[in-house]
Amino acid sequence: MIDFTLTSDQELIQQTAREFAREHLAPGVIERDDKAEFPNEQIKLLGELGFMGMMVPEEWDGAGFDTVTYVIAMEEIAAVELATSTVMSVNNSLVCQLFVDYGTEKQKEKYLRSLASGTKLGAYSLSEPQSGSDASNMRTFAQKDGDHYVINGTKNWVTNGINSDIVTLFCLTEKGAGYKGITAFVVEKGTPGLSVGKKEDKLGIRASDTCELYFENCRIPVENRIGEEGQGFKIAMKALGGGRIGIAAQALGLARAALDASITYAKERKQFGKTIGEFGAIQNILANMATEIDAARFLIWRAAKLKDEGKNYIRESSMAKLFASSTAMKAATDCVQIHGGYGYMQEYGVERLMRDAKITQIYEGTSEIQQLVIARDLLQ
Repeated sequence: MIDFTLTSDQELIQQTAREFAREHLAPGVIERDDKAEFPNEQIKLLGELGFMGMMVPEEWDGAGFDTVTYVIAMEEIAAVELATSTVMSVNNSLVCQLFVDYGTEKQKEKYLRSLASGTKLGAYSLSEPQSGSDASNMRTFAQKDGDHYVINGTKNWVTNGINSDIVTLFCLTEKGAGYKGITAFVVEKGTPGLSVGKKEDKLGIRASDTCELYFENCRIPVENRIGEEGQGFKIAMKALGGGRIGIAAQALGLARAALDASITYAKERKQFGKTIGEFGAIQNILANMATEIDAARFLIWRAAKLKDEGKNYIRESSMAKLFASSTAMKAATDCVQIHGGYGYMQEYGVERLMRDAKITQIYEGTSEIQQLVIARDLLQ
């Protein structure tokens, strides 16, 4: 049974995140999107607030919160700027959590402290040009050479790839072994042989950087391996399973922003002598939007609660992401429709919601992959 009453700490985090988003994200959100400008100052402030390592234990300089509290904060940040919440999500769910779960004490000391405190930023690199959903089809290879590995290959769709300080990398250590040959590593930026490609020009989340990474005889010590050889696929999938809860919370925040903007406009815009909110067609859209948003929130909180209790949450996290991302896309599209011609204009900010929403149905596992995960679990 889930208690939907927030604790005093959760209420404080919610209010802090909401005020931060209003004061530090809202003023320049359209300009950052237009110029594809990374929110450096905002990320630094999020780190100071403890929002870049929310689920990391305090002993490693994290905030020590649970997953439910994390998604509450994520919703508030995403409701104002999905791009900034994406940077926050990757650092929390895919990088910090990976070190918490699988890092050695030395790795935690060297990397996790600075990542959790926000003084350094992490990136997660799994996809390659020919292997997106099929992660086992990767080609990047790490050749063991004494007490080092020599890495060669290309990675793409790397969120935070340009502005990060470290990269959690997944590549082959045994060719022809499929997913059983994948191993996880941590690679520091500035390591000879690692170079960063151009920033991708994206449809949405434009203030969040995405790029390719190139590894050419990139030499790293064995101590930079995370877990054992061949354990990388398991590590990657566990990170994504938890990360999908955060992506669902992102989608929820965006959908809520679409609803809020729609309600405000429906109360103000007049046509045929009355506000458009008085028309049944608009009321139906708003009612459905609000219902789907609440349903998405309940799915997200359920998955987060299961994770916090140490129970199996993989199916529930996929359900939450599948439903919340669909809700975000529909809410954003309906919001633009309600605004009519004004919704198509950049200055009103709602067209950005529509562009940003689409990525929640794609990254960290497409909607089709979520359906596959859910179905396989049901049929076990």
